[in-house]
Amino acid sequence: MAAAASTQPPQPPKLPQLLERDPYLAPFETDFQRRYSLFYNRLKNIEENEGGLDKFSKSYKTFGVNQFVDGGIYCKEWAPGAEAVFLAGDFNGWNPFSHPYKKMEYGKWELFIPPGQDGYPPVPHGSKLKVVIRAQNGELLYRISPWARYVVRDEDKVNYDWVHWNPPQSYIHKHPSPKRLKSLRIYESHVGIASPEGKVASYKNFTYNVLPRIKDLGYNCVQLMAIMEHAYYASFGYQVTSFFAASSRYGTPDDLKEMIDVAHSMGITVLLDVVHSHASKNSEDGLNKFDGTDSCFFHSGPKGTHQLWDSRLFDYANWEVLRFLLSNLRMWIEDYRFDGFRFDGVTSMLYHHHGIGTGFSGDYNEYFGLHVDEDALCYLMLANHMINFLHPECITIAEDVSGMPALCRPVAEGGGGFDYRLAMAIPDKWIQIIKELKDEDWNMGNIVHTLTNRRYEEKYIAYAESHDQALVGDKTLAFRLMDAEMYTNMSVLSPLTPVIDRGIQLHKMIRLITHALGGESYLNFMGNEFGHPEWLDFPRKGNNESYHYARRQFNLTEDHLLRYRFLNTFDRDMNKLEEKFGWLASPPAFVSEKHESNKVIAFERAGLIFIFNFHPYQSYVDYRVGIETPGKYQILLDSDAAEYGGHQRLDHSTEYFSEEYPHNYRPNSLMVYIPSRVAIVLQNMDIPK
Repeated sequence: MAAAASTQPPQPPKLPQLLERDPYLAPFETDFQRRYSLFYNRLKNIEENEGGLDKFSKSYKTFGVNQFVDGGIYCKEWAPGAEAVFLAGDFNGWNPFSHPYKKMEYGKWELFIPPGQDGYPPVPHGSKLKVVIRAQNGELLYRISPWARYVVRDEDKVNYDWVHWNPPQSYIHKHPSPKRLKSLRIYESHVGIASPEGKVASYKNFTYNVLPRIKDLGYNCVQLMAIMEHAYYASFGYQVTSFFAASSRYGTPDDLKEMIDVAHSMGITVLLDVVHSHASKNSEDGLNKFDGTDSCFFHSGPKGTHQLWDSRLFDYANWEVLRFLLSNLRMWIEDYRFDGFRFDGVTSMLYHHHGIGTGFSGDYNEYFGLHVDEDALCYLMLANHMINFLHPECITIAEDVSGMPALCRPVAEGGGGFDYRLAMAIPDKWIQIIKELKDEDWNMGNIVHTLTNRRYEEKYIAYAESHDQALVGDKTLAFRLMDAEMYTNMSVLSPLTPVIDRGIQLHKMIRLITHALGGESYLNFMGNEFGHPEWLDFPRKGNNESYHYARRQFNLTEDHLLRYRFLNTFDRDMNKLEEKFGWLASPPAFVSEKHESNKVIAFERAGLIFIFNFHPYQSYVDYRVGIETPGKYQILLDSDAAEYGGHQRLDHSTEYFSEEYPHNYRPNSLMVYIPSRVAIVLQNMDIPK
């Protein structure tokens, strides 16, 4: 009996709680058990064979090129398909054979170069290097180490050069990382476009010009895109070539460290947009064919290529791939002090079909079975377990369009271990409504359903639009609402046209209802808070390498003759109000009204009452709104206020007294005046805050 018991696969210790919370998952109990068993056994193997997860994920300190305290250089690579490996560079006059690596077990190679005279390092800081691989066919391949920390490209060159980064005095962080935030208000950012000038902006520019702006706007978290080095600027950072290198087009690694440190001094959490879902096909300056084979880090053959992205796909079952990716996360946390990650392309990772040609209906059978890539899911569980174990303050976010159940539940429940997931249906819904429906045909129930339709006790990040909607070929919400008139009628000196008036009022309302009703966190893409007038298009052949659209015109908010400042001010005050009342960290809202003909939505959250009148022209005097808590109420936020470009139809000194008159399933109610296309937030003045 004892022997039989020992062969039982390990069970997720808290799986019963997951199945109790969602009984519809009960038929898939064995799937959760199998996934957890795979995770458990991989973790156990790492503990037994590598001296523990801590040591295994610290491999960035031994792989690549690392300097010892005495000045000696230790080099290590994994190149299972290589016949021989050498190190060449400025330090040895580019002699391809003078510094051979010694072959080790499991496809690994190592080289030790002793310190020079007086302890000088044999490979100077700032000198160029290449790993030279002799492939199985005898060809010599000059490669950048997959673990390279700094790569640069001269203007006249196509490919990146690997530069040994080991300054005599590296940047020293002065400020502690912020504690984990209860309410996450995320400013999604791209360093390169974070300037009104038509050029690639720098880490320094972001540090001194953009971070104070983010702080003033009331965002407490920055999510940085396109930091991991990518050879093609227009890929938005999603075709990574060097996973351990911070992009040199914005400055040095120390500039990025300073930027994160200054953000921390302001109490701003900094997240990295991490791309572990695929890798660039580049071989000269990327991971592809590193050892001369089509496999190494990737699946060989068609399985190793993403047919839509034309990129390589990692083999998540491979021991050394796990070492590489887990160490990559660890390096960004420990060297640069990132406070967590937004994992890109999680849907592509989770399924063998990568989500291509698949519409997810929500049927649970879509999330279980042979089409799920359980090796990839196991990697994500390992990554979240490692981060939670070694750096419990860190945050992880999944970009998953499929809606995989339990992705944001703890690994101990059989879940994926993420803290948050993106509510990706919300921006799509706003676009669909604006594109397809007249204002009088907007469906209040459908809006509320989209904003509240989320898995119980899994945290969602709500957003009206992200970088996806800002890209060329698409349109931002502001552009969809106001289109060409943004170029001609955004001056306060010109009459307020119906198009601009509608656009400004709806822009504010859409943001506030998404912020307050849509999730447990909120995200905005830089510039969209003030209705940036143009899409985003990086320099490329198709636009004559122009930077005209690869910038953010922050200056528009500082011009008091332009209406952009109204939207900017509203965004700031909306965030500051959340900071004070913490609705994102509160239980989901109670929606008391979604009236189709009146176009009114009302709900309570965090002790506040939110009322939205989406009707294009109908205002309501003495409109009854159901409430839970009796008391005297006053307006806290009013989208119709003058400072937000509104029509000032509400008197903020008005006091609204509740009545013991049940309405819409609430024990009390009050009467309010709600003008057309207006959102108001009321506070109970009888409750001290």
